[in-house]
Amino acid sequence: MMVCCILPALIFAANLRNSMSFRNIKSLLALVFSGFFLLSALSAQASGDPAPGGKLNPADVIIEHISDGHEFHFFSIGEFHATVPLPVILYSPQRGWDFFLSSKFHHGHDAHNGYRLEHGKIHAVKEDGLTVDESVTVYDISLTRNVVQLFIALILLVWIMTGIAGKYRRGEGTKKAPKGLQNAIEPVITFVRDEVAKPNLGKKHQKYLPYLLTVFFFILINNLFGLMPGSANVTGNIAFTAMLGIISFFVILFSTNGHFWKHIFWPPVPHAVKPILVPVELLGVFTKPFALIIRLFANMTAGHVIMLSFICLIFIFGEMSKSLGYGASPLFIALVVFIYMIEILVAFIQAFIFTNLTAVFIGQAFEETHHEEEHH
Repeated sequence: MMVCCILPALIFAANLRNSMSFRNIKSLLALVFSGFFLLSALSAQASGDPAPGGKLNPADVIIEHISDGHEFHFFSIGEFHATVPLPVILYSPQRGWDFFLSSKFHHGHDAHNGYRLEHGKIHAVKEDGLTVDESVTVYDISLTRNVVQLFIALILLVWIMTGIAGKYRRGEGTKKAPKGLQNAIEPVITFVRDEVAKPNLGKKHQKYLPYLLTVFFFILINNLFGLMPGSANVTGNIAFTAMLGIISFFVILFSTNGHFWKHIFWPPVPHAVKPILVPVELLGVFTKPFALIIRLFANMTAGHVIMLSFICLIFIFGEMSKSLGYGASPLFIALVVFIYMIEILVAFIQAFIFTNLTAVFIGQAFEETHHEEEHH
């Protein structure tokens, strides 16, 4: 199973190496790592509300980084904040519509147009700009960083796939060998078809292959985006994984047949056991998409929490003793590098697992009677 999970990442990396010089890849990785640790360290030191006594509050820092927000925050140096503000769209039955950029809040320090940003949420405030006005209802439909990054991932996915499809129409990859990004993507598509769709869906694999490929690459792109400094952890958001799970749930339901529901409500077990097994089988229909939702959410959130925890430990040790902080920095940075490399692999693994389990559940939904007989 682990070999199947790792293989898409290795195929992609090997073909990417053929399309780029290895020296350029090493330089790019060195630049990414250096920028990641520097920006993460500066951001962790400057962001978040300090705990009583002016000390760093690791919980606030970690929650702020893995939660949604109204701006892309890259790093802070003193009073300078490298951010990209996002549009704020508010509606209140009492006050009407409001449109402005999140920079008007000055990172939560100021109120604007009777609204204030606190811990990622916008509240209506009174004239003093501090007291929350409970009599005003606020509906926040802003373009948060999760939403913006979701659209960016969608545009990138469509651009990549339409570009590759155009190359195939021109004969590249059919009459002559594929090149560049097409050379890296094609083996991954073939892997999903041969190792995920065909074994689980049999003759119907062509019908479901577009959906499986879309799910795989959409999750993969968002997973990789989430590892970039200052980006949003979209796949670590339960709302995102819930929507993917719900879509898969309906695809599974629409793929069912009479044999599937007969197995649910009249399982092939002794009659005395049927009253016990029927509720379990019926519950299993809903636990399958729930497992997809929680697995992706938990795994992608855990990696970010671990890396941020190691970075926060540098500053926690530094508050105890500067020499201890500097001395522990190489160890924790090495641990973050190690976890970061694992997270790149996990980005591929989780995309594969979600796609593979979806194919397994769909295959079980239209499994015919003779499969059960062969099993017995």
